[in-house]
Amino acid sequence: MGVLNILWRNMKWRFQNPLSIAITILQPLIWLVLYSAVAGQTMQNIGIGNYTAFILPGIIVLVTFSSCSSGGIINFIMKSNGSFYRILIAPVSRSSIVLGQMLESILLSFMEVAILCVVGLFFSVKMASGIAGITLMILLIFVTAFFMSGLAYSISLFLPNEVIYETITNAIVLPIFFLSSALFPPENLSGGLAIAMMLNPFTHIINALRSLIFGETILLGTSCLSLHYLQ
Repeated sequence: MGVLNILWRNMKWRFQNPLSIAITILQPLIWLVLYSAVAGQTMQNIGIGNYTAFILPGIIVLVTFSSCSSGGIINFIMKSNGSFYRILIAPVSRSSIVLGQMLESILLSFMEVAILCVVGLFFSVKMASGIAGITLMILLIFVTAFFMSGLAYSISLFLPNEVIYETITNAIVLPIFFLSSALFPPENLSGGLAIAMMLNPFTHIINALRSLIFGETILLGTSCLSLHYLQ
């Protein structure tokens, strides 16, 4: 039993319980469709033409958070039915167990990101930076999902039940999401809120994804990466 076996085992459980997929994608879809429709007209007044395209990067990060957090729930389900401890005594390395479960969360993240991108097509969201831009987006999403799945898995190992786990993950995810540039441009903020947003590493991930969608320049501190050659 190796990484691929652990991955297949978790994916099989996921498809046998499709409600777990629906729950993690539902909230981001509501944000993408309803919030963009409600706030879109207001945002046009400050120069944002396609607000759905503007918030899509933030919603991609949100669905990555949700998918990776749900991966931690699998640990509690496995503990309750005893399979968690059977895997621990199986002839497989601990690193394979961890990596297999993390890869399942990452694959789920990409599945749901793909759904969001397909929905975005119906709202005239286009990838202005082309194939190379899509490749960079995949890399950014993978790094984000890898970090969040590892964090979620680690937290789930130290907590006694899924109720406390969900409370703590929500306490982490929601501030990170709202203290970022996911829903509004950071240029309009000032003071402590602007500082908190710029210190949030996911603000820069969202900004990079947004730049790739609009075919703009990715700013990296004092340097920048022009995307014009990608087109």
